[in-house]
Amino acid sequence: MRKMITLPGIGGSGDTHWQTLWERAESGFMRFKPASWDHPHLDDWIQSLEHAVAACDGPPVLVAHSLACLLVAHWAARSSSPVAGTFLVSVPDPEGSAFPAEAASFRSVPTAPLRCPSLVIASTDDPYGELTQTRRRAHEWRSGLIVAGALGHINASSGLGDWPQGRGLLDAFCAGLARG
Repeated sequence: MRKMITLPGIGGSGDTHWQTLWERAESGFMRFKPASWDHPHLDDWIQSLEHAVAACDGPPVLVAHSLACLLVAHWAARSSSPVAGTFLVSVPDPEGSAFPAEAASFRSVPTAPLRCPSLVIASTDDPYGELTQTRRRAHEWRSGLIVAGALGHINASSGLGDWPQGRGLLDAFCAGLARG
């Protein structure tokens, strides 16, 4: 199994978040560890992601949620470390009214295409990102886009448990990487 690095958003992913449940279910998942989940600073998060990628035996798949999706774009613009692909769930709008002030350092998001295969998973009723904004971001990054339905912010509050639909999408995405 390919190594997966989970990248939670602001606040980290709690005990009932699908990222945490996936980590518990399979040893192939590891979580990156920034200095603070609640007071994110872009440079620290980029450095933490760089360390996590360097710790892998081969190019990992990045499994990002929310703010960490923006982290991936910033990191990809600065780093040359290899990754196999990026699975980006609930990309927030940094200019939206719900975007946390604590994450201001993430606002100027690179619009260049990501340098590896990527897939954005969106919800039709995400309070942190309108679907039109998410579509634009996916287009800029040259990412595939799957609209998974009305799932809120696709987090623990969405009541998804271990989110089998999302796990199936990740498995299919990774299967495509193996062929490419």
